[in-house]
Amino acid sequence: MTSRNGFTVAATKISPAAKLLTSLLRTACAVLALAAVSMAAELPAAPSSVIRPYAPMIATTASSPIIVASREVKIVDKTFVGLAVVSAGSTFADSYTTLFARQNWIAGKKGVCNIEVQSAYLYGTHPTVGRAYAVASVKSVSSLAAAYYLRKHHSRFWSLPLVGNSIMSLQGVSQNMAACN
Repeated sequence: MTSRNGFTVAATKISPAAKLLTSLLRTACAVLALAAVSMAAELPAAPSSVIRPYAPMIATTASSPIIVASREVKIVDKTFVGLAVVSAGSTFADSYTTLFARQNWIAGKKGVCNIEVQSAYLYGTHPTVGRAYAVASVKSVSSLAAAYYLRKHHSRFWSLPLVGNSIMSLQGVSQNMAACN
C-alpha cells in the first residue's frame, strides 16, 4: 500500500497475546484509578448547614490537660562543635599541605610534586595562599551549614557532611605529606 507522499505503509498485525496484554494493562490501570477514587471521603458539612435553635453558644468541657513530655534537643552541642572543629581543622590542614606543591615549584625542585594534580579544579595547578584558604573556608562553611540544617530538621544523618569533609580532607593531607614533603 502506498500513501500520497510516496512512502510505503506496511500493514502490521497485532498478535493475540499482545492484544490480551494490552487489555490486561488497561484493566489494571482502570482498577487502580477507581480504587484511588473510591477511597476518597465525603466532603465535610458546612457549619452553616446545621442550625440548632436552642444550642448554647459556647460549649464547655471539663477535661484534664494532656502533658506531652518531649526532650528538646539542642542543635549546637558538644558533639556538633567537636565534629565541626575536626572538620575545619582537617580542611585547613589539607589546604596548608597543598601549598607544599607551590613551594616546591618556586624552589625548582624536581622529583617531588610541584603541581597540584588531584584537586587542580579547586586550587589551580600552582595554588596561591589566598586561594587555598578560600577553598578551605568554603568547604568548611558549606559542610557546617549542611550539618546544621540537617540537625535542625531532626535528621539522624546530620553528621555526614562533617564526617565526609573530614575524611576527604585527611586523605588529602596524607597524600600531600607522602608525595610533596
